Amino acid sequence: VGSIRNYLGYTSGLDKRKVTVIPGDGIGPEITSSVMGVFQAAKVPIEWEVFDVSGGQPISQELIASISRNKVALKGPLYTTILSGSQSRNMEMRKALDLYAHVIPCKKIDGVNVRHSDVPVDLVVIRENTQGEYSGLEQTLVPGVVQSLKIITKEASTRIARYAFEYAKAEGRKKVTAIHKANIQKMTDGLFLETCKQVAKEYPEIAFDHMIIDNCCMQLVMKPEQFDVMVTPNLYGNLVTNVGAALIGGPGLAAGANVGERAAIFEMGAHHVAADIAGQDKANPTGLLLASAMMLKHMKMDEHATKVENAVRKVIADRKVLTLDMGGSASTKEFTNAVINEIN
Repeated sequence: VGSIRNYLGYTSGLDKRKVTVIPGDGIGPEITSSVMGVFQAAKVPIEWEVFDVSGGQPISQELIASISRNKVALKGPLYTTILSGSQSRNMEMRKALDLYAHVIPCKKIDGVNVRHSDVPVDLVVIRENTQGEYSGLEQTLVPGVVQSLKIITKEASTRIARYAFEYAKAEGRKKVTAIHKANIQKMTDGLFLETCKQVAKEYPEIAFDHMIIDNCCMQLVMKPEQFDVMVTPNLYGNLVTNVGAALIGGPGLAAGANVGERAAIFEMGAHHVAADIAGQDKANPTGLLLASAMMLKHMKMDEHATKVENAVRKVIADRKVLTLDMGGSASTKEFTNAVINEIN
């Protein structure tokens, strides 16, 4: 998983660091417990500040203050209601903390059976996190007619495009692809695309191209190896991320980070509460474990990050202890214990 610290500017302080943790809904408490157990075994110098928040509850100012103070949070999935007047809690946190970049590495993991078994899938989706169709500006004009506003600004587009190129530069990646629908949404996506083109000129050493979102989804399925770093507006990034997670084996395997100038929240790359298996000890904690390794790299705890990530990848590569979604029969606790044994 990639590091984001080089251009976020996390400064190390005390030896033992406080991290806000939000177990969340569905399988969230089980997979966050897995991370805590692995961190304890790896002797990671972390002190957890736990907030029991559900997607059906308002986000408290105490939680926002905790994340602002600690600068780092680990979060399980939060349930988002459908046909409700309230904004998603994920969006509330992103806006309150200005977490403008959603970073989701999608890299094939040795030991996981996938459809593209002979293709080296290794791409990163960088999604603008604060605008687009997720602006939350919807209203009923007259009964039976609803309006939703899509907001795209040059400032936010420049910020996410530059982040994508800086990420590519820091991680030694060769190409950035802007994803858009400027052929139809000529003003909004047109502005996003033109801004990406302008920023690309500042990075002549990195190749740049662009692709329409519908073609992108098809190309991801047909030829995923052509992609390196993808930069997207908000909605398209959500779609592309889920396709990327499917390419590497499913929602339980993808890691993600919501990044701003002052804070970062690390979580699974695909936000699935998996209510159908919640509380049954069947969840795959890999995505959150890899997200926690991203978090440790961000906090400049490289040795601990490598230890956690390598242990997870080794257990999966050995294929002796795998959860159901990876073709095995192990429980969440059994998989977690296998990772702990690998660390020890």
